[in-house]
Amino acid sequence: MLPLTILFWASLGALIWTHAVYPLVAAALARVRTRPVRAGDALPAVTVIVAAYNEEAVIERRVENLRALDYPAELLEIVVTSDASTDATEALAARAGARVVRNPRGGKVAAQDNAVRETSGDVVAFTDANSTWAPDALRRLVRGFADPDVAYVCGRLDVQADGERNKEGLYWRYELGVRAAESRIDSITGGNGSIYAVRRSDYVEVDPRFGHDLSLPYLMVQHGRRAVYEPDAHAFEKATPSTEDEYRRKVRMFEHCWAIVLEGKMLRRLRPLYLLEVISHRHLRYASGLLHLVLLGTSIALLGHGTVYAVVLGLQLGVLAAALFGVGVARYYVLVSWATVVALWNYLRRGVAATWDVAEGTR
Repeated sequence: MLPLTILFWASLGALIWTHAVYPLVAAALARVRTRPVRAGDALPAVTVIVAAYNEEAVIERRVENLRALDYPAELLEIVVTSDASTDATEALAARAGARVVRNPRGGKVAAQDNAVRETSGDVVAFTDANSTWAPDALRRLVRGFADPDVAYVCGRLDVQADGERNKEGLYWRYELGVRAAESRIDSITGGNGSIYAVRRSDYVEVDPRFGHDLSLPYLMVQHGRRAVYEPDAHAFEKATPSTEDEYRRKVRMFEHCWAIVLEGKMLRRLRPLYLLEVISHRHLRYASGLLHLVLLGTSIALLGHGTVYAVVLGLQLGVLAAALFGVGVARYYVLVSWATVVALWNYLRRGVAATWDVAEGTR
């Protein structure tokens, strides 16, 4: 009975910590231990790189949006790096005014790496083909590089949901609050593909299966640098149309997350506080589905041995019932938690590919 009790309390404690207590602790700590970024107004030469695979529906709009940025044209190079697109992506990007780099099919990261090698801007910024940037986004994104300790800056992605059928926008606002606190304390633990930039001298090539969003921030910290969040640099993207679509997107995303957690040596040479951030915000968050399965199993096994087990089991069954009947937040939480389990199974069974396809409904 003791092993079951330990598993029950460990899984319950880990879930409460990663989803509720850690965000509150991070927010409180950010108020008393702030490490400000010494921002400035100097404008470096920037290469903005758009990785694209069969994006003919949106690539012209994306390039035109970047060309309209409030940034000196002589300091801005726009590059579309095509992952062997088979449609009109490359021709349309060139027609819109971008420099096109064509690559053999190898995935997003391989295409990004090749574009970095073939360009020379002091700062390399990255974005997705389906994103839109605010006119001042790049100016705000690069001002953090006035701080010599900063190697990576991630902007704010605003997820635009259609009719709130997908609760990703609600979750994302919660996530951005945690990210802002982590940035004030030290460094963020993850970025987003819509808007981020790296000092060229700090850019590192990573395993193409890992992706930049999770790998670059912790690698910067391992190298003694900082990865920070700039909330005033805005990018916009459409959410997937429904929670079910988001579930499928999350499965694909979490497969890459599991690869980097299990193979990426994330916990080496990290400052103690940042190590706590990574474990709390990344490792435990990705393990949420497994933790819920352990909690459910031990709650059932311990039923009759104390009121707390019955209460926790009842709460879990209540959330599952709400999800089954389509209650928005409950359904989103259950499906995304289950996506972490499915993604782990897929990763262990067949690994994860470096190549990608566009998410349905986000163009």
